[in-house]
Amino acid sequence: MQNWEGSLISHPKAVVKPQSVEEIAEVINDRDRYPTPVRAVGSNHSTTRCGVADEGTVIDMTNMNKILDIGSATVTAQGGALYIDVAHELRKHGLQFYVNVELGNLTLGSAACGGTKDASMPDEFGQVCSYATGIKMVTPAGELLEITEDQPELLQVVRSSYGLMGVVYEVTFRVKPHQMMAVRHKTYSLDEFEKALPNVTQQSESMMLYLLPFLDRVAVEFRRYDDVLGKPNRLLWRFRNTAWKSLAPGLGFIVTRFIPIKRLRYFIVDTFNRFMLTILRIFLKDRCTSPTDQIIRYPHKSNWTRYTFSIWAFPKEAYAEKLRAYFEFCRAYYREYGYRCNLLNVGYRISKDTSSLLSYSFDTEVMTLDPVSTGGLAWEKFLVAYNQFCSDNGGIPLFNQTKSITPEQAKRAFGNRLETLERYRTQYDPNDRLLNEYFREILTA
Repeated sequence: MQNWEGSLISHPKAVVKPQSVEEIAEVINDRDRYPTPVRAVGSNHSTTRCGVADEGTVIDMTNMNKILDIGSATVTAQGGALYIDVAHELRKHGLQFYVNVELGNLTLGSAACGGTKDASMPDEFGQVCSYATGIKMVTPAGELLEITEDQPELLQVVRSSYGLMGVVYEVTFRVKPHQMMAVRHKTYSLDEFEKALPNVTQQSESMMLYLLPFLDRVAVEFRRYDDVLGKPNRLLWRFRNTAWKSLAPGLGFIVTRFIPIKRLRYFIVDTFNRFMLTILRIFLKDRCTSPTDQIIRYPHKSNWTRYTFSIWAFPKEAYAEKLRAYFEFCRAYYREYGYRCNLLNVGYRISKDTSSLLSYSFDTEVMTLDPVSTGGLAWEKFLVAYNQFCSDNGGIPLFNQTKSITPEQAKRAFGNRLETLERYRTQYDPNDRLLNEYFREILTA
């Protein structure tokens, strides 16, 4: 069994695709037939070993994908429902999620108890789990448990429990009326961006960044809600999503596979990126788009256009300094080891958010540095150096999207919040039924 982009292999002794809560409880309770550790997974897009269950049991939740209720301000669905499917159904009812993440294959169970990334819209959070108001799960004792906003401390912990306190089978999310969204792009040199950053972060717009260390450029995708009426521009997001989903990673794969001369290879990559910056700035702007159209449906099984990524977040006040250092880090790494990402880097601005215990913006508003690549052995080696750079510079990782972090780096980032999670985890799972080796190293280091 492997994750979506194929870089992680798991060797469970049992794989189960339940269609009911009773089947989940049966798996949890039958230790002889379904060995420990038990890990629940959705579409397996995580880039870390958070869902690996070597010699244990994997519960594949994707058969439990029904939408159960759509109200005026909430939606309730089973844990295996895909984010994009629920988002499209919400739009039919004149509603939308607060956070419209790019990864449409995200399952609601994973979204409710794990980390996600998206630029915060004005006066809103940027993490999906922050809007989970009710979570139902099967505990490690095989019992049914419901957590609601009436239990704020427990809900805060479960929102970042990564399935360590129970198998999530049903989730309720807060939703809002559908609004049109304006989008525009602007490109800066690194010097220009550093000067502009204090002002642009004060504007009532979200910020997604396209970072190009070898072109010394930063492009910003600004988004805000707009009261404009009319038919939304569907072509804008369709083009952007096709470029991000297929065109860019396809080019990255081809030039890496078939062009061994690095100068020529990266000349092509840089030329393509320059072209895309021009397209973004000139054509990808409109006052009337649908936020739901940002969400991308990836193929169920990855193909040659697949890509992978990582993420660390930094306090907004220090971001300009860290970004400049990161650009130099990328160039220095290429000079020494001959490797650079064959796709661009991205970044997001995320509001301060204490809704989940392991929120990466728990203490302050943050902005991220996210390299993207088609993967490979050189990418894996790059991540080790990248993680050390980010940790040394005060970064905060995600346990499902920041590969190869060490227990020491995790402890430096989250401090005693890890101890709090471990205290709750051992209370609910004293026999380590759901604890795999990945989280054992992090939480018990």
